[in-house]
Amino acid sequence: MRALPFILYVVITAYCVADAVQHPEPSPHGVPKWAWIVIILLFPYIGALVWIILKFTRGTGRSRPQPRPMAPDDDPQYLIWLNEQERRRKLGND
Repeated sequence: MRALPFILYVVITAYCVADAVQHPEPSPHGVPKWAWIVIILLFPYIGALVWIILKFTRGTGRSRPQPRPMAPDDDPQYLIWLNEQERRRKLGND
């Protein structure tokens, strides 16, 4: 049972360092990746806890949501093209 705090520290630190290294942004949460690794390693529990809190409170770290793909019938340019094709079809059959 004496080793439990050390094992917990190793597991949490390994998780946070791996997560920081694999983060898609070069400066997650406004701090460079190398600085996060130093913070996590040098401040036992506190650095890892701050990383985890920021990770889950700020989500993925994106400042704005990714635009969703637009369906063809919602795209105004496509609808204009479709109407033009319909008009040409009608003119050609008359």
